[in-house]
Formats: sequence, structure tokens, C-alpha cells
Amino acid sequence: MKKHLFALLFISFTSIVMSQDILYGVRGALNVSNLDFDPDADFENKHRNGFAFAGFADFNLSDNLSLLTELQWSAEGAKERNLRADYLKLPILLRFSISDNMLLGVGPQVALKTWEYEDAFSTFVFSGVAGLEYMITDELFLDARYYYGVTNILEEDLTDIEAKNHVIQFGFGIKL
Repeated sequence: MKKHLFALLFISFTSIVMSQDILYGVRGALNVSNLDFDPDADFENKHRNGFAFAGFADFNLSDNLSLLTELQWSAEGAKERNLRADYLKLPILLRFSISDNMLLGVGPQVALKTWEYEDAFSTFVFSGVAGLEYMITDELFLDARYYYGVTNILEEDLTDIEAKNHVIQFGFGIKL
């Protein structure tokens, strides 16, 4: 009986997953990023301009709801060379259609640093993401996203100062 129940659940789940539309694509973005320090920094904390590149999969759950997962490389941090940070990021956005051409998305993100092994930065950081996407055509889109760090990006054992990333991204992409 357990085998039959498991087989029935597996077939049901597989048919539900296979019946959903999945779109794939690529995206590039311009980053405007900076760090929020606690306590406040005692130096001039200028923003950093950088780039982000990504591949994504968009799972349509219904006519007005989708789940977007993305693998993204992003240059972030502050302008000061020793405060620059590059990440391999995985945002997961639950997206709602607010008009025929406009989508609103929110969700979490995990990031893994992609530079020096021993430095003052944490290996993993978590952020919250919110974004707005405008479909130019059925394949081309423009978007804007805001990322705000939830966790401290500095290694807690090395300093008492906390720093959190915040990033505004302006992107362009294509769905394949």
C-alpha cells in the first residue's frame, strides 16, 4: 500500500510540475551599492558602481503568479578598494502580475563571496529583495531591484563593527 501511495504522489507531483510553464533567460544589470555601518563609519563612505550578470528560470504558477530563481554574479560593497565585495548570489522572487506588462517581486537571497579566502568578510550573507519588472515585448524586459542585507557582511570574530550591503540594480534581460 505504501508503494502505491508513494507512486501516486510521485506521479501527481510530476504531472503538476511538468504542466507548469518554465521560461529561461539571461539578465545584465548596473549596480549602485554601498554599505551601512553600525556604528557609523568615521570615513567618507562612497557608493560603488558595478555590474551583475545572471541566468534565471521563471516558473509560472498561475496566470498572475510566478517563482523566479536566479544565479547571479554581482560586484557590490563601497568605493573604497578594501570594502569592495563580489558575490555569487541566489535570489528567489515570488512575483505577482500587477498589469499586462508589469510584475512585482519579493523574496530572500543568499550570497557567497567570490574573492580572497582570508579577509574580514563573511563567506555567506543573506538579503531581502524587492523588484519591479516591465515587459517591453514577450521576451525583452527592463527591471529595477533593491537588495538590503539582513546579515553582517564583516567577520564577527575580527571586528565589533557591523556592515550591511544595500544595492539598487537597473537591469535588462531576455527570456529564451
